[in-house]
Amino acid sequence: MAQGANRTTAQVVGVVVLAAAVTGFLAVAAVRHGFFDLKVYYGALTWWVHDGGEIYDYLKPGTQYGFTYPPFAALVMLPMAYLPWSAAIVVSVLASVATTTVLIWWLVDPIARRAGWTRWFALAVALCLAAAFEPMRETVNFGQVNTLLLFLVAVDLLRLLPAGNRWTGVGIGLATAIKLTPGVFIVYLLVTGRWRAALTASGTAAGVSLLAAALFPDASREFWTEALWNTGRVGELAFVSNQSLRGVVARLDPEHPSTLLWLLLVLGTLALWAWRSRAAVAAGDEATGLALTGAVMCLVSPVTWVHHLVWLLPGLILLVDNAMAAPAGRRRRVLLVAATIGYALLISRAVWLWEKDFTGVDGFLGSNAYVWASLALLAFLPIRRWLTAEGSAVEASDVPQLDQPDRRAPTGQRHLVGRPLPVR
Repeated sequence: MAQGANRTTAQVVGVVVLAAAVTGFLAVAAVRHGFFDLKVYYGALTWWVHDGGEIYDYLKPGTQYGFTYPPFAALVMLPMAYLPWSAAIVVSVLASVATTTVLIWWLVDPIARRAGWTRWFALAVALCLAAAFEPMRETVNFGQVNTLLLFLVAVDLLRLLPAGNRWTGVGIGLATAIKLTPGVFIVYLLVTGRWRAALTASGTAAGVSLLAAALFPDASREFWTEALWNTGRVGELAFVSNQSLRGVVARLDPEHPSTLLWLLLVLGTLALWAWRSRAAVAAGDEATGLALTGAVMCLVSPVTWVHHLVWLLPGLILLVDNAMAAPAGRRRRVLLVAATIGYALLISRAVWLWEKDFTGVDGFLGSNAYVWASLALLAFLPIRRWLTAEGSAVEASDVPQLDQPDRRAPTGQRHLVGRPLPVR
């Protein structure tokens, strides 16, 4: 009992020291955005509800930024118009913290149980590390909705879909209706043959969008016919914060970015994603399907600001999962080094070194560093073929070398998650 108490004490001290270190790091490295995006939402909703203006006509004073989300997002955020500004900040921060905590618990707890770690300790360490993760801290500091969207998608893919729940797809549909880019997860369901879930997601997105149109016909008309196509409201494509393939191409020639080159890159990236996603589903690995689709969404979206890269967090956690499932040896070391490098890069603010000048080879490599991280996860994140159903290994098609299953993995390190799903 004394040994257990000593271990608990050491873990509590370790968490406190890590939290203090992360707090110090954030005090030095984190940029204070003053909840800029939340101010846009709050101002637009106040203008719409209390001042009689149209929500998509609003621009934050002194900027070109206005409300860019679909009308259903305005419906979801509508209570904000009746809150004091300080209360809106509290709700935003608490929502980000709560959704992040649940998501990380879902991903980290299986690792802790298999590795024999203390579960609360593993969660506490992961949350401290997540707080330093640049996309996460940017999400909180901007007052963004990224973690809410990631949570809604994860409910479907990590909880409902493996259980065969008939409501699978509702979360993806809601996320798509709030912000259109999660619609790529509907394509994921289609590509991997889950037709019912895809239909549920599509129906949910359409249904709540029609509800918003019935409640706010003028706003809906303006969004779908004008605001959606006004890309100038979003920002400059070549800005270094745009860590998408479109941003890469725009920084090559900011005055005349090649649409053809961008489309060719998108098609190649989508082909790689479809192949790897089908392999993940064939192995019964929905978490990797989530991570791969999150990465491809960041890559193919015309605009992926740094804070949008919270979608890479599952991939980094899964690198650790794969490492801990492998026997001690070269494979484990390679995966842990990859996770460490990816995490270190994505807390570093490295791309901002080229904010003013992204010309030359160093500018090309450095200003797009987070794009390279997304591509690396998409191409090389291992598919967890050691996941089993009824104790038997799942065979799947050939993949890059880093992705090869380790046949030596002991049975005790395998995670039972349900019957593998066939590729249809």
